[in-house]
Amino acid sequence: MKSQRLDKFLSSQTVYTRTDISKLLWKRKVSVNGKTVRDGEFKINPDLDRIEVSGREIKYRENMYIVLNKPAGYVCATEDKNDPTVIGLIPEELRRKDLFPAGRLDKDSEGMVLITDDGTLGHKILSPKNHIAKYYVVKLAERFGENYERLFREGITLGNGESCLPAAVRCCPDSENIAFIELFEGKYHQVKRMFAAVENHVEKLVRIQMGGLEMHAGIGIGECMEILHNDVEKLLKPTRFDEVFSSFSEKFSSYWINKL
Repeated sequence: MKSQRLDKFLSSQTVYTRTDISKLLWKRKVSVNGKTVRDGEFKINPDLDRIEVSGREIKYRENMYIVLNKPAGYVCATEDKNDPTVIGLIPEELRRKDLFPAGRLDKDSEGMVLITDDGTLGHKILSPKNHIAKYYVVKLAERFGENYERLFREGITLGNGESCLPAAVRCCPDSENIAFIELFEGKYHQVKRMFAAVENHVEKLVRIQMGGLEMHAGIGIGECMEILHNDVEKLLKPTRFDEVFSSFSEKFSSYWINKL
């Protein structure tokens, strides 16, 4: 990588403004290879130099990719006047400008959200033509109906007359009211409205996978983890419902049954 100005590097890799960076330089909070630097125009090579701010190393990333386990009560937005956002859950060491949630998960729903500053990837995830599947575990108020698989496969018609794309759904093993569902679209409150259309009620909804990328079991609610580019590629990987459900079923009784 070509050398660049220190202040430009810090601006691109953190949430600091140019004013913030000037203050940090003046307060001797910035070092390059262990030596304090006070000049923002100082040239650095991000591939070779170790840059630290207040003792924290700032590594170069062309883009940031973060998997968040969203708690209920947070909205998938960068800013909101009324509710806390998922961006507020990202720790300082992973924050940088232009982060946004690539996709929506309802305020009272939990689970996997991808946070990134990669607009190209975000467009691919949101574009219906890419057919990226999203997988959810759903706790229902009533038992799973014998006709649900057929009705979802044929395409549910919502209460307002809107039609949904065909979806796959199964009842989870050793359970009467926990469902596993695959969707390829993201209408407003879609899962809840789909089950309402078959006269059932969603008590809890957790997204556990997007495309071929599964949310790591070690990420607690409200926690997040940076992922690498080879993991990002799994997002765009085609998946088969039967294979994903089979893999999930193997872990269901020992892990998920206590979370729903």
